[in-house]
Order: sequence, then structure tokens, then C-alpha cells
Amino acid sequence: MACILIVDDSPTEMQKLVLILEKHGHQVLKADNGADGVALAKQEQPDVVVMDIVMPGLNGFQATRQLTKIPATAHIPVIIVTSKDQETDRVWGERQGAKAYLTKPIAEQTLIETLAALQVKS
Repeated sequence: MACILIVDDSPTEMQKLVLILEKHGHQVLKADNGADGVALAKQEQPDVVVMDIVMPGLNGFQATRQLTKIPATAHIPVIIVTSKDQETDRVWGERQGAKAYLTKPIAEQTLIETLAALQVKS
């Protein structure tokens, strides 16, 4: 069972992601903004972070950049899950250090396969 941190300001998206991940046996941590997500990742050291982009304050690109640059969290893979589906957004997400970039609405199988590809334990 992996510990997965979800960072998303949408209660609806958060619930959907929680249901998918818990169904597959993962422990879930939750943050509803980028700053809290970075702080929680430092504190709890999850196996992976599922990150939204459009959030108030510290957005997902900024939070991903922080997580991938801070030595304490640089080893934690970040999967961006967002409604922003332009190629420029995808490239920018990868440049911030994201290991995967998925668009909403997220298919359960796609998320689980992405976790498996990143060798996140289940």
C-alpha cells in the first residue's frame, strides 16, 4: 500500500481521486492548496504526489517545482492531474519536474497504470 498525497482545491475532484486510490488499497493524504501540499509532503514523505495545477496561492506548477528542488522531497514523484490540456502546459509541467501529466476527467485505469509505471507500491 502506497501513501499518496492529493493536492487539489476541488472537493469533487478530491473525492473522486480518494475513492479511486482507496479502492486500490492506497493510503491517502489530502491538501487543498499548493503551500499546504508542499508542507505536508515535507512532513509525511508520501510515496507520490498527485497535483492539480489551478489553485489559489501557490499553484501546482510552483508547488511541483518546490517539491522537486527541495532535497527533502526531490525523491517523491509528482503526477500532475489537471484540466489544462495544452501541449505547452504539459511541457511546462515536465520542466517543473513532474514525472507524469494526466488530464481531467481522469480515468481510473489511467491513474492506476501511471502509478504502476512509476513503480509506486500497491
